[in-house]
Amino acid sequence: MTNFSSEVFFMNIEFSLSVDVGSCLENVNFVNFWKYSIGIIMKNAIVFAAAAMLLSVGAFAQNLKKVEDVIEPLPAGSVTFNGYFSNDIQNSIDHWVNGVMPYDKVIDYFIKGRPKFALGEMPGKCIRTNSLLYRYNQNPKLKELTKSLVYKLMATEKSNGSLSCTAVDDQPGDRDGDIWERKYTMLGLLQYYTDVEQDPRVLSALEKEAKSVIDQVGPAPKKGITQLGWSSTKIESSSILEPMVKLYFITGKKEYLDFAEYIVRTGASKGSNIFQQVYEGEHLYNVGKPYPKAYEMTSVWEGLAEYYRATGDPRWKVCLDNFFNDVKDNEITIIGNAGSDIYWPRLNGEGWSNTAVEQTNPDIKRMMETCVGVTWMKYCSQYLRLTGDPTAVDYIEKYAYNGLLGAMKPDGKSFSYVNLLNGAKVTNSGWGTNIDGQPVTCCNLSGPCGLSYLPYIAAMQSKEGPVINLYNAGTVTAKTAKGNEVKLGIVTEYPRGNEVRISVDPAAKEKFTLKLHIPSWSENTYVSVNGRTVSGVEAGTYLSLERNWKPGDSIYIIFDMRAKLIKASDKGRNPKGRYFQAVQWGPLVLARDENIDPDYNKPVQIVADEGGEVKVKAIAPQRAGTRMEFIVPTTEGDIHMVDYSSVDCWKGKHIQTWLPMIR
Repeated sequence: MTNFSSEVFFMNIEFSLSVDVGSCLENVNFVNFWKYSIGIIMKNAIVFAAAAMLLSVGAFAQNLKKVEDVIEPLPAGSVTFNGYFSNDIQNSIDHWVNGVMPYDKVIDYFIKGRPKFALGEMPGKCIRTNSLLYRYNQNPKLKELTKSLVYKLMATEKSNGSLSCTAVDDQPGDRDGDIWERKYTMLGLLQYYTDVEQDPRVLSALEKEAKSVIDQVGPAPKKGITQLGWSSTKIESSSILEPMVKLYFITGKKEYLDFAEYIVRTGASKGSNIFQQVYEGEHLYNVGKPYPKAYEMTSVWEGLAEYYRATGDPRWKVCLDNFFNDVKDNEITIIGNAGSDIYWPRLNGEGWSNTAVEQTNPDIKRMMETCVGVTWMKYCSQYLRLTGDPTAVDYIEKYAYNGLLGAMKPDGKSFSYVNLLNGAKVTNSGWGTNIDGQPVTCCNLSGPCGLSYLPYIAAMQSKEGPVINLYNAGTVTAKTAKGNEVKLGIVTEYPRGNEVRISVDPAAKEKFTLKLHIPSWSENTYVSVNGRTVSGVEAGTYLSLERNWKPGDSIYIIFDMRAKLIKASDKGRNPKGRYFQAVQWGPLVLARDENIDPDYNKPVQIVADEGGEVKVKAIAPQRAGTRMEFIVPTTEGDIHMVDYSSVDCWKGKHIQTWLPMIR
């Protein structure tokens, strides 16, 4: 057994680089530039020197990774969406990002203090989401909005260089969530620096923030990281692991990796070593007791993924594998999210609770926090990048089409805090605040981040060529194996329809591999290239199409979008939870909607054949805003079901996803 309490093994870093942008810029000497005024000289040369220095740091940072990604994100602006996701993303931009989000009010927390713990996470979350959205649409107005927010936040810098809602004399804050807040400040600035603008002032602010944390947190006489936080185990503070490692990759400064090592060595939780527990295969609902909080723990594991990249230590790979497998096998529900109030009722439905088994338990009052779903989706993308495992895409798709879109308010102004499968689907009730009548919660801020992440993961790049993960209509610009540009055009009504056409247009004829994700639910998928059928297509894998591609080539896909009957588990704590059924059509989970069906929660018996197929019929939706509606056969006659994401419960109506059976 590996002992995680012992000194953590570190591979030797062969190179070190320490660049202080600010001090270097102050000492730049431009006396020889005699033809221009001193003011112009200094301005232009400083910008040039900073840019050169940042390019040098960025080039070096790539060499710091001991583990390279198998699949990598495409550059900014490489993916465009049309329809489906595109409409949801734009709805959020128009009505949340550019609409009701009260940016100045949450910046005030850094000036006047916060009325409630952890509210200082909000500006960082906004900056992260806006930066990812700019990465997608390259909209100049969005850039200016985000830049303004960044500069307003940096203007609150305290005397010790920190960007914090906690007064310097009270740092590091304990139950006020100070370290958690500074984590999000760093993540926001990192996303801006990476995807919007490599502004040396932003990098300087990041380093000051990081160093203020390192100065205050660590082994005695500093405050220990597992002593800081609002929860009983203080796990939330250790999630600052992620931005510390990311900053190490950008700057090459080992002090940030050293601090990450310190966090891992503590075990990230007061009273237990959660890395040790997961390494040994403990179920997550027993990890870090009495606070196995899904959101915070998954946030720590995002940091562990970055730490594994930096160290290459195989123990962390085991931890990453075990975490991924336990969540997907024991926690993820039919709509792709996790957590409930069955095992840990004091966590208000936000703890690991063997949710995959318990999801039909009629005793559930709260489950599936939006922050959990979005962070899990982001972790799946990390796992995909590191391993190339297509299973991660299955779980990204499951949450994106069902849980994520299902949590969004139709007007784009809100995301539900938690999401029920049966009953009152949505609520704003949970941690957060109300600003001038607008609920602003952690989940209101995480939901738009989930949307902004979809273009990031829809198409990616391997060394062999492009990788298609999600089949939303749009365009992709990727690279061939030799690094030449190839454009892909995706034409489809997916997931409303089962046909996808992809045009492949390299600059010239060239041999490379194009990988297509074949969803696990599509048992019999048809694929052809230029009209010739492709063999060996298997559900739940990547189909690798290696050939000499030329301009004008095309791929045609028909997915096996049949409706399938899903039966409840018989292993839950409440035996009554056994007597439920559900229906899934392709990637979409169906539900009964009280808006169109007053008998939405009456017991029924779905009619299915021996293979579990339900012969449904797609019809034009009765209600505006509904994406898909079906007639579903039961022993008592036909019923109407719609896709889970379309059920609007924001005005008091209810949903029934797991249908009670006639007994």
